[in-house]
Amino acid sequence: MQVILLQDVKGQGKKGELVDVNEGYARNFLIKKGLAEVATANKINDLKQKKASAEYHRQEELKAMRALAAELKGKHFTVKIKAGQGGKVFGSVTAANISDSLRAAGYEVDKKKIALENPIKAVGSYDVDLKLAEGIATEIKVEVAAEE
Repeated sequence: MQVILLQDVKGQGKKGELVDVNEGYARNFLIKKGLAEVATANKINDLKQKKASAEYHRQEELKAMRALAAELKGKHFTVKIKAGQGGKVFGSVTAANISDSLRAAGYEVDKKKIALENPIKAVGSYDVDLKLAEGIATEIKVEVAAEE
């Protein structure tokens, strides 16, 4: 019997998958507990359309991320922070500070996508990697300057 899983089921598959299971298992366990529904022709067609739609949206998002990566490549951004004598900053410049600087320049980049090995603790110019999506990365220059 074919069923469409409504939730992840260990040993059977993930949510939204079409799986073949024994009829008794399907009726007495999966359907009864709300983990699956019987796969009719209409439901199978709806599932295929949803998967095609999700794939299209994923491809569009990847295309937008590639365009953003190309646009950001090599750009310079400035982050101002309080600093003492000798260029030592009070606190540190984190991914959140860099994300705010990018947002101020009109680029929406989540702080989780900014790859900083360690927070920046001195005034100067730094190369920062952005990992926008799987396989899509770029590098920007961040200038850490002292506030007056």
